Amino acid sequence: MLQRFVDPAAVAAEIERVRSLSGDALRRRWRAVFGRPVPQHLTADLLRRMIANRIQEEAFGTLDRASLKLLDGLAGRTSRPERNLKIGTVLVRDYRGRRHTVTVAPEGYVWEGQRYSSLSAIARAITGTAWSGPRFFALNSAAEQHAAHDRGAARHQSQSSAGASRSRRRHPTTGALAAPEPH
Repeated sequence: MLQRFVDPAAVAAEIERVRSLSGDALRRRWRAVFGRPVPQHLTADLLRRMIANRIQEEAFGTLDRASLKLLDGLAGRTSRPERNLKIGTVLVRDYRGRRHTVTVAPEGYVWEGQRYSSLSAIARAITGTAWSGPRFFALNSAAEQHAAHDRGAARHQSQSSAGASRSRRRHPTTGALAAPEPH
C-alpha cells in the first residue's frame, strides 16, 4: 500500500471550512465530493459530517475490509449476522408433531433441499408467521437467555407484590387487616 504524507493540520483546517458552509455552498461541496446530488432527507449537520469523513478518508485512508465488515454487522446491514455456526451444523426443531432439520451451508441454510438466506425465512416457511429464526431454533446465547429469564422473574416478582398489596387491605375504622377481596 502506498504510504501517504499528509499534513494533519491542513486536513483539520479543511474540515473547519466545511463546518462553516451552509445552504448552496454546502450543496455544491457535497456534489464536488460525492459526484451526485444531495439527498433530500439528510440534515445540514449530517452533510457536513459525511463530507468531513470523506476528506479524512482521502487524506489518511479508510478502514480495512475486516473492520468495515464488523461495523456493517454491528449496524445490522448484513444479510446474515455471524452466529459462529460451522458449515455442516444441523439444527433440529420439532414443530406441531413434525421434525424439521436445517443444515448450515456456506451461503446460508438448507431446509427440505432448498437454500434459504436466513433462519427467519425458514421459521416463517414452517410456521406461516413471522418468527425470529434464531429464537425459533433456540440459538439465543446464554447471556440472552439469562437476561430474558431475569426480566421474567422481575416481572413475576412485581406482579406478585402488587397482588399481595391488593389482597391485604385494612379496615377503614378499626385498622385491622381485612380478608382478601375476590377477583
